[in-house]
Amino acid sequence: MEIFESIILAVIQGLSEFLPISSSGHLTLAQHIFGTDLHSRISLDIILHIGTLVSVCIAFHKLIISLIIEFGVMLRDIFTGKFSFKNRSPQRNMIFMLFVACLPLIPVYPFKDFFEIVKEEKFIVILGICFLITSVLLFLSDRCVKGRKEIGDIKVRNAVSVGVFQVFALLPGISRSGATISSGLFCGFNRKTAVQFSFLLSMPAILGGALSHVSELKESASNSIGIFPMVIGFVVSAIVGLMAIKLVSWLIKTDRFSIFAIYTAIVGIITIIYGII
Repeated sequence: MEIFESIILAVIQGLSEFLPISSSGHLTLAQHIFGTDLHSRISLDIILHIGTLVSVCIAFHKLIISLIIEFGVMLRDIFTGKFSFKNRSPQRNMIFMLFVACLPLIPVYPFKDFFEIVKEEKFIVILGICFLITSVLLFLSDRCVKGRKEIGDIKVRNAVSVGVFQVFALLPGISRSGATISSGLFCGFNRKTAVQFSFLLSMPAILGGALSHVSELKESASNSIGIFPMVIGFVVSAIVGLMAIKLVSWLIKTDRFSIFAIYTAIVGIITIIYGII
């Protein structure tokens, strides 16, 4: 049963982490429906997130490598006195803007437990409302004017906007990818840039969440779930996550992003009805 649950949760995580439908919201629903206390199995939760982190690294490996190289060049320029913020390359601009977009998360981190209360069964109606908020964001972003900004054109105010949207996505039911992609489109990013910025921005959040639970991971790995189900979950979440990234990239280019708005609206309504009943 542990292997079956691991596969099911890995598929949900892999799909919902990158499809704009809220991974935390769907994992919370799965927890209520299957009666799986995912919080007591923190090891599996972290492993699934690391699997999706690997998906991002594979999908955007060329861009990530170019950013790493540029970061090294930037450090060299700093120590040799050749650094110039004004005349920065597109890759260097991307590095700065990803950093700026992460800043809004810092002041709310001490209150992260507040966002977790929505996962409790008595607040499941709020979870449904959050799904509806995601639906509205996706609906509006799909109808906004197509932008032209590429990674070198992103401004500080754009990065701050995307970062603030990511803060609201801490609430289960509000999709992080949906919120950040929508914010990017509102700021005038082209479709490709919005997807790249959103998914690269998810990497520090996923990695930070995993590192903050290292001690819990060691403890739960030996007590709550076997190694084999975790390995299966890791592989499945990575493969499914990669497929989800490719799907999002294709749908947003073909202007079919609104399909997720319809889906999250249906899930939100069903969740609210389920919570009331």
